[in-house]
Amino acid sequence: MNRRVVITGLGIISPLGVGLKKNWDRLLNGESGIKRISHFDPSPYPCQIAGEVHDFDPLEFINPKFAKRMDAFIQYAVGAAKMAVEDSGLKLGEKRSDRVGVFIGTTWGGIPAYERGLKVLQEKGHSKVSAFLIPSAIPNLAPSQVAIHLGATGPNSCSADACAAGTISIGSSFRMIQRGDADVMIAGGSESLTTQLVLSALCNIHALSIRNDEPHKASRPFDRDRDGFILSEGAGLLVLEELNHALKRDARIYAEIVGFGMTSDAYHIVSPHPGGLETARCMQIAIDDAKARPDDLDLINAHGTSTPFNDKSETVAIKKVFKEHAYKLAITANKSMIGHLMGAAGGVEAIFTALSIYNGVIPPTINYENSDPECDLSYTPNVAQNREVRLALSNSFGFGGVNGSLLFKEFK
Repeated sequence: MNRRVVITGLGIISPLGVGLKKNWDRLLNGESGIKRISHFDPSPYPCQIAGEVHDFDPLEFINPKFAKRMDAFIQYAVGAAKMAVEDSGLKLGEKRSDRVGVFIGTTWGGIPAYERGLKVLQEKGHSKVSAFLIPSAIPNLAPSQVAIHLGATGPNSCSADACAAGTISIGSSFRMIQRGDADVMIAGGSESLTTQLVLSALCNIHALSIRNDEPHKASRPFDRDRDGFILSEGAGLLVLEELNHALKRDARIYAEIVGFGMTSDAYHIVSPHPGGLETARCMQIAIDDAKARPDDLDLINAHGTSTPFNDKSETVAIKKVFKEHAYKLAITANKSMIGHLMGAAGGVEAIFTALSIYNGVIPPTINYENSDPECDLSYTPNVAQNREVRLALSNSFGFGGVNGSLLFKEFK
C-alpha cells in the first residue's frame, strides 16, 4: 500500500463547455453554465433551469455506428476519457493493456434511454423496443465502453453512490493502484439526467432552486438566500498513475493523491446529518490516510450544493475537523457555476482541485452576496484568488448519507 499515485491526465465535459482549457478559463472568470432547459419545454415545472451540455459532438470521439448505441452519459464518458488520455500522453488503444483499468461513477445511468424505450413500448409494442436498450443504458457500460475504446483490460467497475459516485470511483482507483492491482486507472464520473421524469421527482422533494428568472444566479452555495441545487450533466475523468510509471515516461504531473475517506451518515434517505458527524469523520479519515494534520490544508473544494441543509451541515463539519484553522482555509464551491452534476460531480470537482494545486489559483464561489451567520467561513466570494495550494480536500456527499473525501497534494 505504499505505492504513490499521481494525476497525469484530465478530461472534462460540463455546462461550461468541452475541454480542459475552456472549462478552467470560464471557471476562473466566474461564468455560469446554468440556463433555461432546452431539452424539453420546462414551463410546467417549478424549476425550469439546468446545467445542460450544449457543444458536445459525440462523433468527434466515437464512430457513428457505436455512438447511436450509447446513451449520453456513456458518450460523455468516452469523450472525457479520450481527452484525459490524450492530455496524459499515454499511448492507449494501440495494444491491449491488463495494467490499465477504468472506474466510473454515475447516479442512475441511462434514464433518458429508458424513458425513450418505455415510450416505444407503450406506443408501438414490445417488438419495437431496441435490442440495444440495455447496453445503452445500464451504469457499468460507461466504464465498459471506455475500456473497449481504449483496450484497457485491467480492473473495471462502476460506482452508483449517488452524488459521491465520482469521488468514490477515484478513491477506489487510488486504492487499486496503491496495492498493485493496476498501474493506471481512468476514473471519475459521468451523468446525463436532464429529463422530465428526473426533474419532476427532484421538484417534488423540493431539492431544486426555483430562481427561474435569473438562471446564472440560481446556484449560490453558502449564501443566505440559497434555495436549492441545479441539476446538471457532463463528465470528469482523470488519469491516475503509479508514480514510477509516470516518471519513467516523463509525464506531466498535476498533483498527487494522498488520502481517501468514506463514511455513511446512517441517518436519512436524502438529508445530511445536521451535526455533520460522519462528514467530519470522512474528512478526518482522508487527512489521517495522508498522515497529515488539519492545519496543513490550504483549500477545501466543498460539496456546496446550494441547499439550505447541506451547506450548513458541511460548514459545521469543517469546523469540527479544522477548529480555528477552518477560518484560515480557502473554500470554493464549483457548483455555483456548473450546478450539480450528480454522479459526475466528484470527477469534475477533483479536476478543478488538481488544477488549483497545479496553477496556484482558487476558483471563486459566485453568487455569494448575502452572508449567512451559520455559514461563516471564507468561501472565496465571486473573484478567483491567487494562492499557493499545497494540500487540498475535495468533498462529495450523496443521497442516503454516503460520504467521500479525497486529499490532493502538490507534487514535488
